[in-house]
Amino acid sequence: MRRLELIGLEGIGEVVRGDSVGGLICAACAREDIALLDDDVVVIAHKIVSKAEGHVADLTKVQPSARAVEIGRQLDKEAELVEVILKESRGIIRSGGRALVVETHHGFICANAGVDQSNVGKNIVALLPKDPDGSARRVREEIRDQTGMQPAVIISDSFGRPWRLGTVDVAIGIAGMKAVKDERGLSDRYGYQLKAAVAAVADEIAAAAELVMGKRGGVPVVIVRGCEWEKEVGSVKDLLRPAAEDLFR
Repeated sequence: MRRLELIGLEGIGEVVRGDSVGGLICAACAREDIALLDDDVVVIAHKIVSKAEGHVADLTKVQPSARAVEIGRQLDKEAELVEVILKESRGIIRSGGRALVVETHHGFICANAGVDQSNVGKNIVALLPKDPDGSARRVREEIRDQTGMQPAVIISDSFGRPWRLGTVDVAIGIAGMKAVKDERGLSDRYGYQLKAAVAAVADEIAAAAELVMGKRGGVPVVIVRGCEWEKEVGSVKDLLRPAAEDLFR
């Protein structure tokens, strides 16, 4: 019988700059009497990683440019917030209503460059980690050093989707696992040769973990146990569609 288990880690507490995210995870596991396994996937909300790395911004210290002021006026957004979004972006993809969809320096297409005002404090915004894959590798190494285990690590964030309402958590940083599962060329049980069977496994795991995380904070880490995934160095870059193949830009 196939079974998937999602274990939310509570009690990690407020994360501050300089904290070891891997160390906090190991301590929380010890308190809950949870033994991490090599076949686990540890999914981490990006916000605690950004806080630990000091990748946050104080809006009271931001001087908005004339461009940010104009975009803020058009979209009814704070000019200081828009300025931070612009600095985190390669360019604007779409804007309208109150939405500002950009391409981040990582190559992600998302609203507001992932800049987030929730669960960080007044006038503070959390930015995406500068190198999410690198952040995931560091956490994995910290877990290995303290437990001897090497689970895969996914750093996640909530992204909107074209044509559908609501957000879904996706992987923005990966370590220790293959991001996709490519079954093209294989046959299904009726003998049909699969032609488009490329599953975004890391995104699927991140989305499942969010069901336990929620949006209000308190459960920033979920251990996913029982899913199938392939071991590899791993990179979120394997999930990014090349611009030349993107029909919707």
